[in-house]
Amino acid sequence: MSEKSIFKMNGFAALIIALLCIGFGIYLIVTGEIPVKITGVVVLLIGLIVTTSLTIVQPNEAKVLTFFGTYLGVIRDQGLWATIPFTFKRSVSLRVTNFNSEKLKVNDLEGNPIEIAAVVVYKVRDAAKALYDVENYEKFIQIQSETGIRHIASRYAYDSFDHDAENTFTLRQNSDEVADVLMSDLQKRLDVAGVDVIEARIMHLAYSSEIASAMLQRQQAQAVLSARKVIVDGAVGLVKAAIDQLAEQEIVELDEEKKAQMVNNLMVAIVSEKGTQPIINTGSIY
Repeated sequence: MSEKSIFKMNGFAALIIALLCIGFGIYLIVTGEIPVKITGVVVLLIGLIVTTSLTIVQPNEAKVLTFFGTYLGVIRDQGLWATIPFTFKRSVSLRVTNFNSEKLKVNDLEGNPIEIAAVVVYKVRDAAKALYDVENYEKFIQIQSETGIRHIASRYAYDSFDHDAENTFTLRQNSDEVADVLMSDLQKRLDVAGVDVIEARIMHLAYSSEIASAMLQRQQAQAVLSARKVIVDGAVGLVKAAIDQLAEQEIVELDEEKKAQMVNNLMVAIVSEKGTQPIINTGSIY
């Protein structure tokens, strides 16, 4: 099933013709003799038949026409039109529509239960496919969207705790990339219904309630370790620079034991979370 155009003509002209036929037919029936009355009945029936061909198409709407169960075509142009009489006309909206999925409970790539929901923006591309290739295209879009969201959520981890890993997509850190993959997956699923997916984006993402507390502690611990690593790396650089500068400028000569003591003191002073209390050595009186 695919969309195709159908014969149509200006509806206002057809409406005028129908009204004239109905009016003239009634006049002949009322005023004429038997042969004239028969003619009036024929003219009246012609007028009524013309009225069955009239249809109004709203902006951004399509009318799908069938003739006694046979698909004929689609009218997309807005306005009043006359087409084949005795056709059954069904309206399909061509406006951009969005669908908000329910919060779905899914296991991510690592098996962690998460809650996820997405918004899908779509519009009907082929009105004939939307009506006759699927049972109910709006319900079909809803079910297929939720199926696609579940599928994408199971392909990626919620978050990656290995910060050294490269090219690792996660649901939380790579929302744009995941949205592109989700949109592509949904487009393949909804092509059969003649629907174009304009945008698909995750709007809710969280760990499930039973593991949310544990995962929060894990994230906090990971953040603390990462911060400690930055501090230690910076402290090592500062200590090395201090020792090298003292040696280059020959301010003081340090043996290995003194260097180790100095490194220990500087590392404690820089890395410690609490402020250090310096002890000043004034030398010996002897």
